[in-house]
Amino acid sequence: MTDIDLLVHGGDILTVDAAGTVIPAGAVAVSGGEIVAVGPADELRSRFEAAEEIDATDCLVLPGLINTHTHLAMTLLRGCADDVTLQGFLERVIPREAALLSPSHVASALRVAVAESVRSGVTAALDMYWFHEAAEAVAAEAGWRLLTGPTFMDVPGPPDGRPYEDRLAWARKDLAARTPAPGTRPVLFAHSTYTLSPAQLTDIAALAREHGALLHIHAAENAAEVAMVVERHGKRPVELLDSLGLLGPDVLLAHAVDLTDAEIAALARTGTGVAHCPVSNLKLGCGVARVTDLLEAGVTVGLGTDGAVSSNTLDLVGAIRVAALVHKAAGDPTAITAEQAVRMATIESARALGLADRLGSLEAGKRADLLVLDLGRPHLTPRHDPWSMVAYAAAAADVRDTVVDGRILMRDRELLTLDEAAALNSLAAIA
Repeated sequence: MTDIDLLVHGGDILTVDAAGTVIPAGAVAVSGGEIVAVGPADELRSRFEAAEEIDATDCLVLPGLINTHTHLAMTLLRGCADDVTLQGFLERVIPREAALLSPSHVASALRVAVAESVRSGVTAALDMYWFHEAAEAVAAEAGWRLLTGPTFMDVPGPPDGRPYEDRLAWARKDLAARTPAPGTRPVLFAHSTYTLSPAQLTDIAALAREHGALLHIHAAENAAEVAMVVERHGKRPVELLDSLGLLGPDVLLAHAVDLTDAEIAALARTGTGVAHCPVSNLKLGCGVARVTDLLEAGVTVGLGTDGAVSSNTLDLVGAIRVAALVHKAAGDPTAITAEQAVRMATIESARALGLADRLGSLEAGKRADLLVLDLGRPHLTPRHDPWSMVAYAAAAADVRDTVVDGRILMRDRELLTLDEAAALNSLAAIA
C-alpha cells in the first residue's frame, strides 16, 4: 500500500470534471497537498494507507468553491451602506475606509472573513483591497488560499497613505519578490475606469503583463457608472478597455452588468473573463448581468460574492442559488441550469483566474481543495440529483468539512486553524 496524507471516503463524489462524473460511495486520495486518485472508496482504501481520514458517508464531496470577486476586509463595515445605489455606497464607504483601515484592522477583519468563507466551503478567493500584505499573512496562518496583490485607486487620501505616483514602483517591487505558491498566481488590481485614467490603466496593465499577473478590474457595474465613464472619456468602460488593448485572457472584469452586444463580442474575441456577483448586483439595484448571452458567446464566467458591505455576506453557496434563479426571471427556466451554476462557482471560477489546470474539480494532479456537504438534513432528502441539491437546496450551514491543499481547515463544523471567538471579539472591538 502507498502512504498518503489524507483519504476522504464513503460519500458521493461530485468531481465537476468535463464529463460531470459522479462517483457513488467514492473517495479522494491526497498526498503533498495534491489529489493523487479519485475513485470508488473500496478500491482506494485497498491502495492507500492514510495518515488522516475523513469519513464522508451520507455526504456529498465536491471541489472547494472559488470566490472570484470580493473585498474580504469589508467585514469591518458590514451593514454600513445598505439600501443605496452603487454611487451612494461608494460615497459612504470610501471615507470610512480612509478613517478606519490599517494593517491591523485589515488583519482582524480578514480573520472573520476567512472563518465565514471556510464555513461556507469557500477554499479560495480573489481579494481586491488595501493592505494586502496583512491579508496574506492572515490567510497563510489559516492555511487558506488567497489571491491578492497591490491595488490601484487614484483617490484623495487613500487608506494606505501612498500617493498614486509611488504605486507603480511599490507594486513592481511587490511582484518581483513573489514566488507564487501552488494553486495561486500574481495579481494586480485596478479599481475601475472611473477612478483611474486611461494612461494609469495602461501602465498598470503593462506592469501586470510584465510579471504574468492577472489584472482584475471593476467594469460596467451599473448604468450610472457607464454614463460617467462615457462623459469623461467618450467611451463605455469595456469599449475604453478594448480601445487601450487592455482586454485579454489575463484580465478578469468584476460585474460586467451593463454590456452591449458589441462589448460581449469583444470579451469573447479577447478571451476576457467575468466575475458574476448576482447578490451584490441585486442589492445595489445594478440589474442582472447578461450571463446567458456571455456564456453563449463563449465568455468564461466565474462567481463572486463581492464584499460584505455590498452583499452583506461571503456565502458563495447562496450565490450559486441566486445565479441559478435570477436568470430564469425573464421567462426561461432553462437559463443557467443547476449544473451551470455549480460549475460557475468551481471549475469556471478556476478558469476565470487562469488556474483551471490546478483548481476547480476533483481530479488527480490538482490541488486538494474540497468540501464535504452533510446530506443528513430534511431539505437535502431524497438525493435524486447532486447538481440540483447543491444549487437549489443546500445552504452554507450544510458544509461539514473544508479542506485546502490537503489540510483540514474545518472538521465537523469546527474551525481548526483559526480562533473564531478571538477573531469575532477583535473585530467587534474595532467596529
